[in-house]
Amino acid sequence: MSASQSLQKPSQGGAKTIFSVTSGNFLEMYDFMVFGYYATAIAKTFFPGDDPFASLMLTLMTFGAGFLMRPLGAIILGAYIDHHGRRKGLLLTLGLMALGTLTIALVPGYATLGAAAPILILLGRLLQGFSAGVELGGVSVYLSEVAPKGRKGFYVSWQSGSQQVAVIFAALLGLGLNHLLAKEAVTEWGWRIPFVVGCMIVPFLFWIRRMLEETEAFSKRKQHPTMGQIMRSVGENWALVLAGMLMVVTTTVMFYMITAFTPTFGKTVLMMSDEQSFMVTLFVGISNLIWLPVMGSLSDRIGRRPLLITFTILMILTTWPVLHWLVGSPTFAHLVEAELWLSFLYASYNGAMVVYLAEIMPAEVRATGFSLAYSLATALFGGFTPAVSSYLIHATGDKAMPGVWLSFAAVCGLIGTLLIGRMVKQYQARHGGTPVGASL
Repeated sequence: MSASQSLQKPSQGGAKTIFSVTSGNFLEMYDFMVFGYYATAIAKTFFPGDDPFASLMLTLMTFGAGFLMRPLGAIILGAYIDHHGRRKGLLLTLGLMALGTLTIALVPGYATLGAAAPILILLGRLLQGFSAGVELGGVSVYLSEVAPKGRKGFYVSWQSGSQQVAVIFAALLGLGLNHLLAKEAVTEWGWRIPFVVGCMIVPFLFWIRRMLEETEAFSKRKQHPTMGQIMRSVGENWALVLAGMLMVVTTTVMFYMITAFTPTFGKTVLMMSDEQSFMVTLFVGISNLIWLPVMGSLSDRIGRRPLLITFTILMILTTWPVLHWLVGSPTFAHLVEAELWLSFLYASYNGAMVVYLAEIMPAEVRATGFSLAYSLATALFGGFTPAVSSYLIHATGDKAMPGVWLSFAAVCGLIGTLLIGRMVKQYQARHGGTPVGASL
Protein backbone atom coordinates (compact mmCIF):
# COMPACT_ATOMS: atom_id res chain seq x y z
CA MET A 1 0.00 0.00 0.00
CA SER A 2 1.36 3.43 -0.89
CA ALA A 3 1.80 6.24 1.60
CA SER A 4 -1.05 8.22 0.12
CA GLN A 5 -3.37 5.25 0.14
CA SER A 6 -2.63 4.47 3.77
CA LEU A 7 -3.35 8.05 4.71
CA GLN A 8 -6.86 7.81 3.33
CA LYS A 9 -7.84 5.86 6.41
CA PRO A 10 -8.39 7.60 9.74
CA SER A 11 -5.83 5.37 11.46
CA GLN A 12 -2.52 5.75 13.21
CA GLY A 13 -0.81 5.51 9.81
CA GLY A 14 -1.69 9.13 9.07
CA ALA A 15 -0.30 10.38 12.36
CA LYS A 16 2.84 8.26 11.93
CA THR A 17 3.51 9.68 8.48
CA ILE A 18 2.96 13.27 9.65
CA PHE A 19 5.36 12.66 12.55
CA SER A 20 8.03 11.15 10.30
CA VAL A 21 7.82 13.94 7.74
CA THR A 22 7.84 16.83 10.20
CA SER A 23 10.62 15.48 12.45
CA GLY A 24 13.39 17.26 10.54
CA ASN A 25 11.35 20.43 10.46
CA PHE A 26 11.30 20.20 14.25
CA LEU A 27 15.12 20.09 14.36
CA GLU A 28 15.45 23.03 11.97
CA MET A 29 13.21 25.25 14.04
CA TYR A 30 14.65 24.01 17.33
CA ASP A 31 18.13 25.09 16.23
CA PHE A 32 16.92 28.48 15.10
CA MET A 33 14.97 29.08 18.31
CA VAL A 34 17.88 28.10 20.55
CA PHE A 35 20.16 30.53 18.72
CA GLY A 36 17.60 33.30 19.24
CA TYR A 37 16.97 32.41 22.88
CA TYR A 38 20.66 32.54 23.79
CA ALA A 39 21.61 35.48 21.59
CA THR A 40 22.98 37.44 24.56
CA ALA A 41 25.20 34.57 25.75
CA ILE A 42 26.37 33.82 22.20
CA ALA A 43 27.22 37.50 21.77
CA LYS A 44 29.52 37.41 24.81
CA THR A 45 31.14 34.17 23.68
CA PHE A 46 31.83 34.95 20.02
CA PHE A 47 31.38 38.73 19.66
CA PRO A 48 32.86 40.27 22.80
CA GLY A 49 33.14 44.05 22.95
CA ASP A 50 32.79 47.13 25.10
CA ASP A 51 29.35 47.98 23.70
CA PRO A 52 26.74 45.34 24.68
CA PHE A 53 24.30 46.66 22.05
CA ALA A 54 26.87 46.35 19.25
CA SER A 55 27.77 42.84 20.43
CA LEU A 56 24.11 41.78 20.48
CA MET A 57 23.49 43.30 17.04
CA LEU A 58 26.42 41.30 15.58
CA THR A 59 24.87 38.13 16.99
CA LEU A 60 21.42 38.98 15.66
CA MET A 61 22.89 39.80 12.26
CA THR A 62 24.62 36.40 12.30
CA PHE A 63 21.24 34.88 13.15
CA GLY A 64 19.77 36.70 10.15
CA ALA A 65 22.68 35.82 7.85
CA GLY A 66 21.63 32.18 7.90
CA PHE A 67 18.43 33.22 6.19
CA LEU A 68 20.36 34.76 3.29
CA MET A 69 21.37 31.23 2.25
CA ARG A 70 17.77 30.07 2.09
CA PRO A 71 17.02 31.24 -1.46
CA LEU A 72 20.13 29.42 -2.71
CA GLY A 73 19.10 26.29 -0.83
CA ALA A 74 15.56 26.64 -2.18
CA ILE A 75 16.81 26.66 -5.77
CA ILE A 76 19.51 23.98 -5.55
CA LEU A 77 17.90 21.60 -3.06
CA GLY A 78 14.39 22.36 -4.32
CA ALA A 79 15.45 21.31 -7.82
CA TYR A 80 16.96 18.16 -6.30
CA ILE A 81 13.64 17.30 -4.63
CA ASP A 82 11.58 18.04 -7.76
CA HIS A 83 13.89 15.83 -9.83
CA HIS A 84 14.95 13.02 -7.44
CA GLY A 85 11.96 12.83 -5.11
CA ARG A 86 10.56 14.16 -1.84
CA ARG A 87 11.99 11.39 0.37
CA LYS A 88 15.61 11.69 -0.81
CA GLY A 89 15.51 15.45 -0.48
CA LEU A 90 14.19 15.34 3.08
CA LEU A 91 17.03 13.00 4.10
CA LEU A 92 19.62 15.28 2.48
CA THR A 93 18.36 18.43 4.21
CA LEU A 94 18.38 16.68 7.57
CA GLY A 95 22.05 15.74 7.16
CA LEU A 96 23.11 19.27 6.22
CA MET A 97 21.12 20.73 9.09
CA ALA A 98 22.76 18.37 11.59
CA LEU A 99 26.24 19.37 10.41
CA GLY A 100 25.47 23.06 10.96
CA THR A 101 24.14 22.37 14.45
CA LEU A 102 27.22 20.34 15.37
CA THR A 103 29.46 23.22 14.30
CA ILE A 104 27.71 25.73 16.58
CA ALA A 105 27.67 23.29 19.49
CA LEU A 106 31.40 22.52 19.46
CA VAL A 107 33.29 25.61 18.20
CA PRO A 108 35.34 27.23 21.02
CA GLY A 109 34.75 30.89 21.82
CA TYR A 110 36.56 34.06 20.75
CA ALA A 111 38.88 33.86 23.77
CA THR A 112 40.27 30.56 22.43
CA LEU A 113 40.18 30.88 18.63
CA GLY A 114 40.11 34.63 18.14
CA ALA A 115 38.54 35.88 14.92
CA ALA A 116 38.19 32.30 13.62
CA ALA A 117 35.45 31.60 16.19
CA PRO A 118 32.79 34.01 14.87
CA ILE A 119 33.68 33.02 11.30
CA LEU A 120 33.03 29.35 12.07
CA ILE A 121 29.76 30.22 13.81
CA LEU A 122 28.73 32.19 10.75
CA LEU A 123 29.57 29.23 8.49
CA GLY A 124 27.48 26.95 10.71
CA ARG A 125 24.53 29.34 10.45
CA LEU A 126 24.96 29.59 6.67
CA LEU A 127 24.89 25.79 6.36
CA GLN A 128 21.77 25.64 8.51
CA GLY A 129 20.17 28.31 6.35
CA PHE A 130 21.08 26.49 3.14
CA SER A 131 19.38 23.28 4.27
CA ALA A 132 16.43 25.13 5.79
CA GLY A 133 15.82 26.83 2.44
CA VAL A 134 13.97 23.77 1.24
CA GLU A 135 13.19 21.83 4.43
CA LEU A 136 9.94 23.65 5.07
CA GLY A 137 8.94 23.53 1.42
CA GLY A 138 9.79 19.85 1.10
CA VAL A 139 7.73 18.99 4.18
CA SER A 140 4.77 21.11 3.08
CA VAL A 141 4.74 19.65 -0.43
CA TYR A 142 5.01 16.09 0.90
CA LEU A 143 2.08 16.59 3.28
CA SER A 144 -0.05 18.29 0.62
CA GLU A 145 0.55 15.39 -1.78
CA VAL A 146 -0.33 12.62 0.69
CA ALA A 147 -3.26 14.35 2.40
CA PRO A 148 -6.75 12.90 1.87
CA LYS A 149 -9.14 14.97 -0.20
CA GLY A 150 -10.64 17.84 1.75
CA ARG A 151 -8.02 17.64 4.54
CA LYS A 152 -4.98 19.32 3.00
CA GLY A 153 -5.25 22.33 5.28
CA PHE A 154 -5.24 20.15 8.39
CA TYR A 155 -2.35 17.96 7.21
CA VAL A 156 -0.11 20.79 6.01
CA SER A 157 -0.75 22.76 9.21
CA TRP A 158 1.37 20.18 11.03
CA GLN A 159 4.42 21.44 9.16
CA SER A 160 4.09 24.59 11.23
CA GLY A 161 2.81 22.55 14.15
CA SER A 162 6.13 20.72 14.39
CA GLN A 163 7.85 24.09 14.65
CA GLN A 164 5.70 24.91 17.66
CA VAL A 165 6.71 21.65 19.32
CA ALA A 166 10.31 22.82 18.81
CA VAL A 167 9.47 26.18 20.39
CA ILE A 168 7.87 24.44 23.39
CA PHE A 169 10.75 21.97 23.78
CA ALA A 170 13.40 24.69 23.54
CA ALA A 171 11.52 26.89 26.03
CA LEU A 172 11.17 24.02 28.53
CA LEU A 173 14.87 23.23 28.16
CA GLY A 174 15.68 26.90 28.71
CA LEU A 175 13.57 26.97 31.86
CA GLY A 176 15.30 23.83 33.11
CA LEU A 177 18.78 25.24 32.51
CA ASN A 178 17.94 28.50 34.24
CA HIS A 179 16.63 26.51 37.21
CA LEU A 180 19.61 24.15 37.46
CA LEU A 181 22.47 26.49 36.55
CA ALA A 182 23.52 29.89 37.76
CA LYS A 183 23.05 32.73 35.28
CA GLU A 184 26.82 33.08 34.90
CA ALA A 185 27.16 29.38 34.07
CA VAL A 186 24.47 29.60 31.38
CA THR A 187 26.26 32.58 29.83
CA GLU A 188 29.69 30.92 29.98
CA TRP A 189 28.92 27.40 28.76
CA GLY A 190 25.37 26.30 29.59
CA TRP A 191 23.93 27.77 26.38
CA ARG A 192 25.77 25.02 24.45
CA ILE A 193 23.72 22.27 26.09
CA PRO A 194 20.59 22.80 23.91
CA PHE A 195 22.74 22.56 20.75
CA VAL A 196 24.31 19.32 22.01
CA VAL A 197 20.82 17.97 22.74
CA GLY A 198 19.87 18.81 19.15
CA CYS A 199 22.85 16.81 17.89
CA MET A 200 21.94 13.85 20.10
CA ILE A 201 18.46 13.45 18.58
CA VAL A 202 19.72 13.51 14.97
CA PRO A 203 20.26 9.69 14.70
CA PHE A 204 16.66 9.10 15.79
CA LEU A 205 15.38 11.61 13.24
CA PHE A 206 17.36 9.91 10.46
CA TRP A 207 15.93 6.56 11.46
CA ILE A 208 12.30 7.64 11.29
CA ARG A 209 12.74 9.62 8.05
CA ARG A 210 14.30 6.62 6.32
CA MET A 211 10.94 4.87 6.70
CA LEU A 212 9.14 7.41 4.54
CA GLU A 213 7.72 6.32 1.19
CA GLU A 214 7.81 8.49 -1.91
CA THR A 215 4.56 10.35 -2.59
CA GLU A 216 2.23 8.83 -5.15
CA ALA A 217 1.85 12.18 -6.90
CA PHE A 218 5.60 12.30 -7.59
CA SER A 219 5.92 8.60 -8.48
CA LYS A 220 3.08 8.77 -11.02
CA ARG A 221 4.77 11.45 -13.11
CA LYS A 222 6.51 9.82 -16.05
CA GLN A 223 9.06 12.59 -16.42
CA HIS A 224 10.80 14.67 -13.81
CA PRO A 225 12.20 18.06 -14.82
CA THR A 226 15.90 18.79 -15.11
CA MET A 227 17.53 21.76 -13.39
CA GLY A 228 17.26 23.78 -16.62
CA GLN A 229 13.57 22.98 -17.03
CA ILE A 230 12.90 23.85 -13.39
CA MET A 231 14.64 27.21 -13.72
CA ARG A 232 12.68 28.01 -16.89
CA SER A 233 9.37 27.13 -15.23
CA VAL A 234 10.19 29.20 -12.15
CA GLY A 235 11.14 32.08 -14.45
CA GLU A 236 7.83 31.78 -16.31
CA ASN A 237 6.01 31.93 -12.95
CA TRP A 238 8.08 34.72 -11.40
CA ALA A 239 4.97 36.83 -10.67
CA LEU A 240 3.40 33.95 -8.75
CA VAL A 241 6.60 33.38 -6.76
CA LEU A 242 6.84 37.07 -5.83
CA ALA A 243 3.17 37.26 -4.84
CA GLY A 244 3.69 34.13 -2.75
CA MET A 245 6.73 35.77 -1.17
CA LEU A 246 4.59 38.74 -0.10
CA MET A 247 2.15 36.34 1.57
CA VAL A 248 4.97 34.62 3.43
CA VAL A 249 6.39 37.94 4.69
CA THR A 250 3.45 38.16 7.06
CA THR A 251 3.82 34.73 8.57
CA THR A 252 7.62 34.72 8.86
CA VAL A 253 7.83 38.17 10.48
CA MET A 254 5.02 37.32 12.90
CA PHE A 255 6.58 33.97 13.80
CA TYR A 256 10.07 35.25 14.54
CA MET A 257 8.65 38.19 16.43
CA ILE A 258 6.60 36.10 18.86
CA THR A 259 9.16 33.30 19.27
CA ALA A 260 12.81 34.14 18.57
CA PHE A 261 12.59 37.83 19.56
CA THR A 262 10.33 37.44 22.59
CA PRO A 263 13.07 36.41 25.08
CA THR A 264 15.34 39.28 23.95
CA PHE A 265 12.42 41.76 23.98
CA GLY A 266 11.27 40.58 27.38
CA LYS A 267 14.71 40.75 28.99
CA THR A 268 16.32 43.80 27.38
CA VAL A 269 13.28 46.02 26.69
CA LEU A 270 10.63 45.09 29.26
CA MET A 271 13.17 44.07 31.93
CA MET A 272 11.56 40.69 32.57
CA SER A 273 13.53 37.82 34.09
CA ASP A 274 14.89 34.96 32.00
CA GLU A 275 12.30 32.64 33.50
CA GLN A 276 9.42 34.98 32.65
CA SER A 277 10.62 35.39 29.05
CA PHE A 278 10.90 31.62 28.57
CA MET A 279 7.48 31.08 30.15
CA VAL A 280 5.89 33.50 27.69
CA THR A 281 7.59 31.73 24.79
CA LEU A 282 6.31 28.41 26.12
CA PHE A 283 2.75 29.76 26.24
CA VAL A 284 3.12 31.08 22.67
CA GLY A 285 4.30 27.71 21.40
CA ILE A 286 1.35 25.93 23.03
CA SER A 287 -1.08 28.51 21.66
CA ASN A 288 0.34 28.17 18.15
CA LEU A 289 0.16 24.39 18.34
CA ILE A 290 -3.54 24.57 19.24
CA TRP A 291 -4.63 27.16 16.70
CA LEU A 292 -2.67 25.97 13.65
CA PRO A 293 -4.52 22.67 13.01
CA VAL A 294 -7.84 24.27 14.01
CA MET A 295 -7.43 27.03 11.42
CA GLY A 296 -5.98 24.63 8.87
CA SER A 297 -9.15 22.55 9.19
CA LEU A 298 -11.31 25.68 9.02
CA SER A 299 -9.60 26.65 5.76
CA ASP A 300 -10.60 23.23 4.38
CA ARG A 301 -14.23 24.12 5.06
CA ILE A 302 -14.57 27.80 4.21
CA GLY A 303 -11.58 28.35 1.91
CA ARG A 304 -8.10 29.83 2.33
CA ARG A 305 -8.67 33.40 1.14
CA PRO A 306 -11.33 34.44 3.69
CA LEU A 307 -8.93 33.61 6.52
CA LEU A 308 -5.95 35.24 4.82
CA ILE A 309 -7.77 38.50 4.19
CA THR A 310 -9.51 38.64 7.57
CA PHE A 311 -6.41 38.09 9.66
CA THR A 312 -4.07 40.36 7.71
CA ILE A 313 -6.58 43.17 8.26
CA LEU A 314 -6.74 42.33 11.98
CA MET A 315 -2.95 42.42 12.15
CA ILE A 316 -2.81 45.82 10.47
CA LEU A 317 -5.37 47.23 12.89
CA THR A 318 -4.17 45.73 16.18
CA THR A 319 -0.43 44.92 16.31
CA TRP A 320 0.91 48.39 17.09
CA PRO A 321 -1.89 49.28 19.57
CA VAL A 322 -1.30 46.01 21.43
CA LEU A 323 2.45 46.60 21.76
CA HIS A 324 1.90 50.25 22.67
CA TRP A 325 -0.40 49.10 25.46
CA LEU A 326 2.17 46.52 26.56
CA VAL A 327 5.16 48.87 26.82
CA GLY A 328 2.99 51.39 28.66
CA SER A 329 2.31 48.79 31.35
CA PRO A 330 5.04 46.11 31.04
CA THR A 331 3.85 43.43 33.44
CA PHE A 332 4.29 39.70 32.99
CA ALA A 333 0.52 39.19 32.68
CA HIS A 334 0.28 41.87 29.99
CA LEU A 335 3.18 40.35 28.06
CA VAL A 336 1.39 36.98 28.10
CA GLU A 337 -1.88 38.54 26.93
CA ALA A 338 -0.21 40.50 24.13
CA GLU A 339 1.79 37.52 22.89
CA LEU A 340 -1.21 35.20 22.95
CA TRP A 341 -3.18 37.65 20.81
CA LEU A 342 -0.31 37.88 18.32
CA SER A 343 -0.08 34.07 18.42
CA PHE A 344 -3.76 33.76 17.52
CA LEU A 345 -3.32 36.13 14.57
CA TYR A 346 -0.21 34.33 13.35
CA ALA A 347 -1.61 30.80 13.62
CA SER A 348 -4.94 31.72 12.03
CA TYR A 349 -3.18 33.25 9.03
CA ASN A 350 -0.49 30.61 8.72
CA GLY A 351 -2.93 27.71 8.99
CA ALA A 352 -4.40 28.81 5.65
CA MET A 353 -1.35 30.36 4.01
CA VAL A 354 1.06 27.42 3.87
CA VAL A 355 -1.37 25.00 2.21
CA TYR A 356 -2.55 27.76 -0.16
CA LEU A 357 1.03 28.39 -1.27
CA ALA A 358 1.56 24.67 -1.92
CA GLU A 359 -1.69 24.42 -3.89
CA ILE A 360 -1.03 27.27 -6.30
CA MET A 361 2.49 26.22 -7.32
CA PRO A 362 2.93 24.31 -10.60
CA ALA A 363 3.17 20.58 -9.88
CA GLU A 364 6.44 19.98 -11.72
CA VAL A 365 8.28 22.64 -9.69
CA ARG A 366 6.18 22.64 -6.55
CA ALA A 367 9.04 22.18 -4.08
CA THR A 368 11.26 24.73 -5.81
CA GLY A 369 8.56 27.37 -6.28
CA PHE A 370 7.20 27.02 -2.75
CA SER A 371 10.66 27.02 -1.18
CA LEU A 372 11.87 29.99 -3.21
CA ALA A 373 8.87 32.12 -2.27
CA TYR A 374 9.22 31.15 1.37
CA SER A 375 12.98 31.53 1.58
CA LEU A 376 13.01 34.94 -0.12
CA ALA A 377 10.50 36.26 2.40
CA THR A 378 12.42 34.79 5.31
CA ALA A 379 15.80 35.97 4.03
CA LEU A 380 14.72 39.53 3.28
CA PHE A 381 12.26 40.09 6.14
CA GLY A 382 11.56 37.36 8.70
CA GLY A 383 15.11 36.34 9.59
CA PHE A 384 16.12 39.90 10.34
CA THR A 385 13.05 40.62 12.48
CA PRO A 386 14.99 40.46 15.78
CA ALA A 387 17.69 42.78 14.39
CA VAL A 388 15.22 45.20 12.75
CA SER A 389 13.06 45.35 15.86
CA SER A 390 16.07 46.03 18.09
CA TYR A 391 17.31 48.74 15.74
CA LEU A 392 13.90 50.46 15.49
CA ILE A 393 13.64 50.61 19.27
CA HIS A 394 17.22 51.88 19.58
CA ALA A 395 16.85 54.49 16.80
CA THR A 396 13.47 55.91 17.85
CA GLY A 397 13.35 55.29 21.56
CA ASP A 398 9.84 53.87 21.08
CA LYS A 399 9.61 50.37 22.57
CA ALA A 400 6.42 49.68 20.59
CA MET A 401 8.10 50.14 17.19
CA PRO A 402 8.15 46.37 16.47
CA GLY A 403 4.38 46.75 16.06
CA VAL A 404 4.99 48.98 13.04
CA TRP A 405 7.18 46.25 11.54
CA LEU A 406 4.38 43.73 12.12
CA SER A 407 1.82 46.00 10.46
CA PHE A 408 4.08 46.43 7.44
CA ALA A 409 4.41 42.65 7.15
CA ALA A 410 0.62 42.29 7.31
CA VAL A 411 0.19 44.80 4.47
CA CYS A 412 2.57 42.67 2.38
CA GLY A 413 0.47 39.57 3.06
CA LEU A 414 -2.76 41.30 2.13
CA ILE A 415 -1.27 42.57 -1.14
CA GLY A 416 0.08 39.11 -1.97
CA THR A 417 -3.28 37.46 -1.29
CA LEU A 418 -5.12 39.96 -3.49
CA LEU A 419 -2.55 39.62 -6.29
CA ILE A 420 -2.79 35.83 -6.32
CA GLY A 421 -6.58 36.05 -6.29
CA ARG A 422 -6.36 38.24 -9.39
CA MET A 423 -4.01 35.75 -11.08
CA VAL A 424 -6.43 32.91 -10.33
CA LYS A 425 -9.34 34.85 -11.86
CA GLN A 426 -7.31 35.67 -14.97
CA TYR A 427 -6.37 32.01 -15.35
CA GLN A 428 -9.98 30.91 -14.92
CA ALA A 429 -11.09 33.43 -17.53
CA ARG A 430 -8.57 32.10 -20.04
CA HIS A 431 -8.67 28.36 -19.32
CA GLY A 432 -11.48 27.57 -16.90
CA GLY A 433 -10.94 25.72 -13.64
CA THR A 434 -8.50 26.41 -10.83
CA PRO A 435 -4.79 26.74 -11.69
CA VAL A 436 -3.65 24.32 -9.03
CA GLY A 437 -0.59 22.47 -10.31
CA ALA A 438 -0.55 24.41 -13.55
CA SER A 439 1.50 27.32 -14.82
CA LEU A 440 -0.19 30.70 -14.52
